This record gives sequence, structure tokens and C-alpha cells, in this order.
Amino acid sequence: MASFSITGNLVDIHKEEIYPAEIKIDNGKISSINTNPKLAVLPNNFILPGFIDSHVHIESSMLVPSEFARLAVVHGTVATVSDPHEIANVCGMEGVEFMIENGKTVPFKFNFGAPSCVPATIFETAGASLNATDVEKLLQRDEIKYLSEMMNFPGVLFKDEEVLQKIASAHRLNKPVDGHAPGLRGEKAKQYIDAGIYTDHECFTKEEALDKLNYGMKILIREGSAAKNFEALINLLNDWPDMMMFCSDDKHPDSLVLGHINQLCARAVAKGINIFKILKAACLNPVLHYKLDVGLLRVGDAADFIVVKDLKQFEVEKAFIDGKLVAENGKSNIRTVKSDIINNFSCTKKEVADYEIVYTNEKEISVIEALDGQLITNRLSVEPKRIDGKIVSDIERDFLKIAVVNRYSNTIVAKSFIKNFGLKKGALASSVAHDSHNIVAVGVDDESICKAVNLVIEKKGGVSAVGSNNEMVLGLPVAGLMSNEDGYKIAAHYTAIDKMAKEELGSTLGSPFMTLSFMALLVIPHLKLSDRGLFDGDKFEFTI
Repeated sequence: MASFSITGNLVDIHKEEIYPAEIKIDNGKISSINTNPKLAVLPNNFILPGFIDSHVHIESSMLVPSEFARLAVVHGTVATVSDPHEIANVCGMEGVEFMIENGKTVPFKFNFGAPSCVPATIFETAGASLNATDVEKLLQRDEIKYLSEMMNFPGVLFKDEEVLQKIASAHRLNKPVDGHAPGLRGEKAKQYIDAGIYTDHECFTKEEALDKLNYGMKILIREGSAAKNFEALINLLNDWPDMMMFCSDDKHPDSLVLGHINQLCARAVAKGINIFKILKAACLNPVLHYKLDVGLLRVGDAADFIVVKDLKQFEVEKAFIDGKLVAENGKSNIRTVKSDIINNFSCTKKEVADYEIVYTNEKEISVIEALDGQLITNRLSVEPKRIDGKIVSDIERDFLKIAVVNRYSNTIVAKSFIKNFGLKKGALASSVAHDSHNIVAVGVDDESICKAVNLVIEKKGGVSAVGSNNEMVLGLPVAGLMSNEDGYKIAAHYTAIDKMAKEELGSTLGSPFMTLSFMALLVIPHLKLSDRGLFDGDKFEFTI
């Protein structure tokens, strides 16, 4: 590997100083840093460690890891802390292995975790399961850096043996444990943290995050395509710079094309937060917490760094990983690599009658209230609209039918109603439906819903939109979650189908497909729909 030098204003997060420096790179590592103050450097040339997404499901980008890397490096991201539990819920251990091996095909630093909750609950049908023995086998691998988010917080609180065994395995192997405890406060939060769980990315209020910080838990500020908690949490960085990190959790391809962690840094600067506190969250803290093999601009470190024009917008001029120039001036140097396809998809096409709901004298029905920019939902009780002895969507009041179709076998379709999608016609469907990834659909009539779902079934996974005279589908052949094609083309295709959902069908949500994908996520309160029925996330039981 060639040796080279680079000169600029070094942003030293460790010393909290910025100074002119010449950095020499040999064989992918930093061999020397010359800090002669007489060095001539350009005013618009700042060198800093690369950005790290401290919690992201690569699958949510709809791209295989190698393509995710192609898009992310342009924005200065050099590494991720990635939970592969989406594909694990579909394909089990084979899915985790796929992510690891595909990630190795490109110069990018993926750091995968061992999924702790596959399936996430027993109240939905998943494609696979990982028990405590499976998890320990994964944790023993060098490529596996941590135990992924422990979503089963009731299992932690009630000392479920299987849950505690997984946590104990991580502790024994000196690997951190990620948390997932939305809304947990007070003594219950303390009990959860005391079990040896070190992070949480699910806080949606400042008060909740502060509660957990005071108990010693590190907080990840999440800003993804669906869940957006930056505004609520960012000011905590002023007082807790060593205890916070940035993450996206879920990032759809159209969003990834536009930016990544660099955007959060720019927004934090605009709020007047100290630059070194920001960069601790974006660059330093994830490396230290997860013990990542990622360089931090010190002699002997891997040459993982970026060059930006300024410390306000963080426009990336160059990005290096192990001394390789992986991106330059908005262009990725990572090439598309051929990827295998794995999947688990066994259901057949449905009929319109499968989506009918017979009226049985209900005065009120339960309705899921989706919240734009949030994963949590509310529970509403409303008078149903009836036609010909059937309960149907009510477009005027924006109460639309939602359905979940088991993708692993042919079973009865689960149906309910949802508010705030805003569709005036047609339907949307997706096999990206956290965490078991059955097919979730929403629409104004049964015919449209049926057509949208069948388009996804034809492709053995994907997202679809159906209108009056138009239909679109983006196939996701890898586990029904990802495409193995060029990431920029997939992003453009997704942008087009997202535009159709909003402009032609009328959805008022910022990211309708991302929001839809979380309506079957039972571990996030308050009301969700699994393939087995309507679920109360507070009582953790089925409901009506």
C-alpha cells in the first residue's frame, strides 16, 4: 500500500484543539503527525476522524451492506454499529452470515452485533429464531462486537432465564449490551440498566433520556427516516458529551443519498453546541464504547479520517478508510460488487375477500393512530363506517384499513384500521415490516390492498403502491428486505414510489413506507398489528 501525506487543520477531539498538521500514512496507518505551526494550510481544509452511525439496521436502507457503504462514505461515514436482526428474523444465522460476508467485500468498517431478540416477541410469526446458544456462538466471533438491542425489556425486568443468559454471555466475553426500552422510567429503568445494559436509542423525550443518563446509561440520539428524536434530545449533549452518540436506526435509501451523520453534526453546530462535544458523539464515543477497530487520528491508528471544507456544513472533500480514498467530492470510489440472494418467502397470492371485515354490531372499533416522525402509536376508539354489512375504510375521517399478511405460510390475514396515512385512493404494501417482516399494507379499499400485496408476493419481497390507473413495485429479493443492485438506482426507484404515495395517492406522512414498516412492531407501544391480530404494547397482549 502506497505512502502519502496530507496537510490541513487537524481537528483534535482528544485535546479539544484545532491546529495545522501534516499527517503521514504508511500501509494504511498513521505513521506520524507533524504539528509545526509554520505549516501552510488552506482555511477551508479540516481533517477529522470519520463519522460513525452508532446504531443502524443496514437492511432498512433496502441495500446490501456493500451498497450501503458506497452511499454512506460520500457523507464521511467510515463505520457503522449494525444490528442484523431484521435479516435474522427472516433467515436466521444464515442471514447474519450473509451480512458479515457481504460487508467484507468493500473497504468499510461494519461492526455487527448478535441479535438478542429473534423473534422479537412470541406474538407474531417470524422466519427464524436464535436461542441463547446461537447468540453465544455469534458473540464468540471476532466480527460480532456486541449484543444487539435487548427489546424484550419485560423479560429483563421479570428475569427471564433465556434473556439473562444472553446478557451473561456478552458480559463473559467482554462485549457491550445494547438496550431498547421506549418509555421506561424510574425504578424500572434502573432495574433494566442494572442488568448490565449500557445504551438506549429509543428515548423520545428529554426527560426520559435524562432519567436514564442519571442511572449511568448512554443515550443515542436517533434521527432516521421514520423516528426523529434529534430536536427533543440534542441539548442534552451540552452537559453529557461523554455519554451520547448519534445514530439513524433506520435509513431509507432516498435519505441516505442526501446525507447521514454529517447532517446531525451540521444541525448541532447551528444550535450553538460546542464542536468538540458534537464530534465526540459523532466520531469518538462509538469507538471507545464498542471498542471498534476504527482510527481516531492518532499515531499508530488506522487511517480512517475525512477532509471537510468547514465545521458548519461538513461538506466532505475526501474520505479515507485504512488509507484508501473511498470518496471524493461527492463521488464514491467503492464499486458495486456481485451479491448472492437469500430469502424465506412462502405465501401465495391473496383474494380480495381475504381483506373483508364483517360488521358484528360493534359500536366502536380500535384504531391505530400513527404519528409522523415517531415509532410509537396511540389507540383510538371510533364508530366504524359500514357498507353492505362490512366495516370499510373511512377516507373522510382518514380511518383506513391496515392488513398484515403472513409471508412464511398461508394463513388468515390480520386486519384492523389506522389513522394519519391520509391516502385518498389506492394502497401501499411492504415486506419490510419490523421485526418479523410479514407483509403490511394500508389502503382505501380491499381491491387496492389485495393488488398491492400481490405485487409484493410476485417479487418475493418489496414495496408497492397501487393507484387508480398506475402501480409501482420495487423488488427486494434479498430476504424481502434488500436489493443487490446499484444503490443509487434503488434510491431513485424508491424516491419515485415514495413520490407516488404522496402526490398521487395523497399520503401526508413524511416517510409513508418507513412509517408503515413499524406498524407491525409490537415492542413499541401503544397499539400495533401483527399477523396474528391487534396487539396492546402496554399490556403486552392481544386486544380487540
